[in-house]
Amino acid sequence: MDGIKDTIFKFLRIDNLANNLTGYVETRVKLLKIEIKEDVAKVLSKGLAHATIVLFAFLFLLFFSIGLSEYLNTFFANSFEGYMIVSGVYLILFLLFFAFRKKIDRMFAKYFSDLINKIEEQ
Repeated sequence: MDGIKDTIFKFLRIDNLANNLTGYVETRVKLLKIEIKEDVAKVLSKGLAHATIVLFAFLFLLFFSIGLSEYLNTFFANSFEGYMIVSGVYLILFLLFFAFRKKIDRMFAKYFSDLINKIEEQ
């Protein structure tokens, strides 16, 4: 019975078809892995670039705030009033961000969704 089965498989070339299909699936899996690695590398590189920009912006804001506080201190009798004014401005900004956090969350979600879709199209 096995001899007839082998003969039919050879006649219909099903064994070659199975080998070709297996090779095709393995190749597609390898290609998918490479594409995923490329996408992850793109996302990480963009994330690192954005993190660097945020770091430098933070450092600029920090030193600018200290400088502005010191400058404002020259107008007041106490040496802490300039720092309190700058801190008050940051408190107001924090409260505004807190009040509009849902809108800001949606904005960032849309931005990152668009960024991911843009990367997928490339």
